[in-house]
Amino acid sequence: MDTAAAMLTEMPVAKLSLNELSRRVGLAKANVLRYFESREAVLLDLLDTEIQTWIAELQNEHAAGQGTARERGDRLADILATSMARRPVLCDLLSAQGAVLEHNISTEAGIRHKHAARQSLHNLAQLALRHLPELGPDGAAALVESTLLMAMTAWQCSRPSEAMLAVYTSDPALADMRLDFTDLIRRTTAVTASGLLARQSEQTSTGPTS
Repeated sequence: MDTAAAMLTEMPVAKLSLNELSRRVGLAKANVLRYFESREAVLLDLLDTEIQTWIAELQNEHAAGQGTARERGDRLADILATSMARRPVLCDLLSAQGAVLEHNISTEAGIRHKHAARQSLHNLAQLALRHLPELGPDGAAALVESTLLMAMTAWQCSRPSEAMLAVYTSDPALADMRLDFTDLIRRTTAVTASGLLARQSEQTSTGPTS
């Protein structure tokens, strides 16, 4: 997996082939398939590892801050956005998860991946709760799920093709249509956190209905 991770610093997921991976590790393709059932299985395992490493970094480096709930929510949004932007391999794998990585794998590989994903979501929600305990467990889970789903889409949309780069260069009036991944994740996560906090506050103030 280390070789696959290194390759993804040079090329996107779509261009990483099992043949090239085999060549890099110095093994025949058939020998690689003894350890991993498919290219997608290799990348899915790498995705799980990348997410776990990212969450561990967040847990170790970012203590809960002070301030109002909104201020803490904005800080959490900035932490998530900037930390993801520093991990292009993670973002590229996330963006390919549903359409590519979860295909051409065995049921066993899928089960292993989903168990790992569920644990990662739990750990990320716990991190969100450290910053925003007002959200409660359900709100924290909703926040991190929304952030990851937005990242899956935002990464692709913020990586314009050569043709679109030429468009932005040729017509400066269109340049503001180019999306910035970090800014988009920061803004949408902050807005989602504020919305969840408002709903939670409303439910708390009204109480259960009879």
